[in-house]
Amino acid sequence: MSSPAGDVPERRGRVERGTKETSVLVEVNLDGTGQVEVSTGVGFYDHMLNQLGKHGLFDLIVKTEGDLHIDSHHTIEDTSIALGVAFREALGDKSGIRRFGSASCPLDEALAQVTVDLSGRPYLVHTEPAGMAPMIGPDYDTTMTRHILESFVAQAAICLHVHVPYGRNAHHIVEAQFKALARALREASEFDPRASGVPSTKGVL
Repeated sequence: MSSPAGDVPERRGRVERGTKETSVLVEVNLDGTGQVEVSTGVGFYDHMLNQLGKHGLFDLIVKTEGDLHIDSHHTIEDTSIALGVAFREALGDKSGIRRFGSASCPLDEALAQVTVDLSGRPYLVHTEPAGMAPMIGPDYDTTMTRHILESFVAQAAICLHVHVPYGRNAHHIVEAQFKALARALREASEFDPRASGVPSTKGVL
């Protein structure tokens, strides 16, 4: 991977997070090829994290053991927190990156539109169609999608707008969001061959 300043090391983040509710390991390489190894015990969430790595071209390892005998909330939440921390760590000082990224991804009848600013300031705007099915599979509460994004944004310190203007199938609505998020993050975190330094008039992000 090359930057305006020449060859740089791969940008990696690694987080281990342990509580009485969960044990989480996340490793991310922003300059990878989309190799993903994910195990959270929540099948649909694993599927979404696979989308994030594959379409973002991020190498991603996620290993979570949580209190699934209660429900999937803590497992999903703590994994999302660790993922945000790892992503922010991997970005480093953000010198030479594009900073902004956007993507629209359809999945059959659903469309997701995502815009991201790696601003250093957490902010989330999130809209989904009304009347979504409450569950996907046995253990993914569809209200968790917004909470995943909230948790990720808070720790990654990014501004994220996610809009799904239409869609019927809950699986399609959520998966389109993760695919578009992956593509937008990929664009924003890539090096801009015309740029040098941190992409901000403040000089820091």
